[in-house]
Amino acid sequence: MKGHLQRRGERSWRLKYDIGSDAAGDRQTRYVTLRGTKAEAQKAAAKILASVATGTHVEPSTESVRDFVERWLRDWADDNVSNKTWTRYAQLLRKHLCGRVGSLSIQKLSPADLQAVYAAMARDGLAPLTRLHVHRVTSTMLKHAMQWGVVARNVATMVDAPRVKAKEIEILTPVQVTTVLEALRGKPIYPIVAVLLATGLRRSEVLGLRWQDVDLDGGTLRVEQTLEQTTRGGLVFRPPKTRHGRRTVTLAPSTVAVLREHWRSQQEQRLFFGVGKAPDDALVFSSWDGLPYLPATLTLQWRRAMKRAGLTATLHSLRHTHASTLIAAGLDVLTISRRLGHGSSAITLNVYAHLFKPDDRAAAIMEAALTTTAKAE
Repeated sequence: MKGHLQRRGERSWRLKYDIGSDAAGDRQTRYVTLRGTKAEAQKAAAKILASVATGTHVEPSTESVRDFVERWLRDWADDNVSNKTWTRYAQLLRKHLCGRVGSLSIQKLSPADLQAVYAAMARDGLAPLTRLHVHRVTSTMLKHAMQWGVVARNVATMVDAPRVKAKEIEILTPVQVTTVLEALRGKPIYPIVAVLLATGLRRSEVLGLRWQDVDLDGGTLRVEQTLEQTTRGGLVFRPPKTRHGRRTVTLAPSTVAVLREHWRSQQEQRLFFGVGKAPDDALVFSSWDGLPYLPATLTLQWRRAMKRAGLTATLHSLRHTHASTLIAAGLDVLTISRRLGHGSSAITLNVYAHLFKPDDRAAAIMEAALTTTAKAE
């Protein structure tokens, strides 16, 4: 691969080089200005020509980090992630990355620039987990920038990810569970909380339930969709993110009783307002006219109820409490993983490994096996 380097000024040089031919067979010539001494310009020119020869060449661009973020959100994130995830990605990139290095050329973004972003976030008091999220989404974005020929390398892979200390999951004690249920009894969110505690469903899953997915006689429910709420997309029903999320969950008799009572109450309310009996595809948890129960409203009502009860537990703690109860009872990790809708047992173990009690029977099992083998010989 040949190129021609010509002096343009005292410390300015112009490199003329070819990058191959277009579809019509016409030669494609490029020009780039290099600055520095002749030796420095020759070194830079050699790198450019080598990248063309190896197929790793990236044409010079003035596109800024801010402009590329918007292009990535539009051209990739729009079609590949949910509205909720898109909103989170946009918030992290626009506020933390663009807010600090948005005017830089995307091609000139360096590992030191990213490290400086993380350090500035730490000085501003932002949590390590937030810094880690910024690092991860930036790395994903730059991976696509490489695939699209915008940058020659993913500088995020050259920076250590911000460290996050493991946070102990929040679990309600039996006394707290009783306190919570008693505090909510008779209130609209009581049946929702009761189902969350008894099934381990996520907030989005319980609010996406329809009566056609609930078999009260058989004591099961089927997770077929979730309810998502974002500022960008509003309320959206969508299938679970993974195939493991679409699952059947068995119900305890007491939970079936709660749902039967909720169904009766819901029908009475509908008849009172003159809207008739709920159809089979009606939402299990909704307003009197069948409209979805807003996720944000549920969380707000939960927080207020916990404040009155003198507790600080989050709504998601009900899912953790459900899982810990099953673990304490000796249920195997695979069954728990499938019930929770985890993608694999590894995810379950990663979250709840500290709750599984060590099994000291291994030595005894091996002793019995070795003794049997010795006798056979």
